[in-house]
Amino acid sequence: MGERITGYTELIGLMAYPIRHSSSPAMHNAAFAKLGLDYAYLAFEVDNDTLEDAVKGLRALKIKGCNVSMPNKTVIHKYLDNISPAAEMCGAVNTVVNNNGVLTGHITDGIGYMMALKDNNIDVIGKKITIVGAGGAATAIEIQAALDGVAEMSIFNQKDKFWNNAEKTVKKINTNTKCKATLYDLADLDKLKEEIANSYLFANATGMGMKPLDGKTYIPDKSFLRPELIVTDVVYFPRETALLKMAKEVGCKSMNGLGMMLFQGAAAFNLWTEKDMPIEYMKELLDIKY
Repeated sequence: MGERITGYTELIGLMAYPIRHSSSPAMHNAAFAKLGLDYAYLAFEVDNDTLEDAVKGLRALKIKGCNVSMPNKTVIHKYLDNISPAAEMCGAVNTVVNNNGVLTGHITDGIGYMMALKDNNIDVIGKKITIVGAGGAATAIEIQAALDGVAEMSIFNQKDKFWNNAEKTVKKINTNTKCKATLYDLADLDKLKEEIANSYLFANATGMGMKPLDGKTYIPDKSFLRPELIVTDVVYFPRETALLKMAKEVGCKSMNGLGMMLFQGAAAFNLWTEKDMPIEYMKELLDIKY
């Protein structure tokens, strides 16, 4: 890295908390080096309390852009100049581009998830999925899946601060796509079991399974799963969450969040550099295997 830093090096960051576990810096810096681009990518521990000041710093220091992760995805739009139509529809931003002081927010999570499924030979088009979550990443996945052609979607979430967002997401999907979306209370485990039972795929699109919730899952026991079910998790650290371990024991085909992280990162990479990320090289480097 030291040999690559020059007086012309452009800085790109990641604003989230916690974030020291992230593979994004290694991924992007390796891609920059592979393509000979004079950029550097760093992780900054930023939460909602310090986000506004961090965005001001982004602009003041002429930082090229940044990624945004939990817990900032659904609030950073307040400090930006523009947001893309997709980000507006999702109500979340995970990528910011600084164009001569004008900050524009984009969302690449849903694209990344759908591309990871395709890369893993999983075809959800025309099928039913059940998904847990109503935060930034979950909403992006739900809307992109609906736009891409998933036929039916059962969304589960706790009746917390994201419940209202989940209601809005269901309305957007049912109004703007051909997908039929229904929202359920995650506390209704009997309904969760029923919906998973007639779904092609079950997805955890929350932070459940990563610190400080490592070792935990929303699924009480293995009876909720069956061998024919595909199980995915947006969490990639640890690579095998409690949910994915349970799925493996049942015999389900499963996928962690590394592929989504790679492909959403590739979309962001293109927004910042106007270059394509070397995907196969990155898969080898990050040891992404299906």
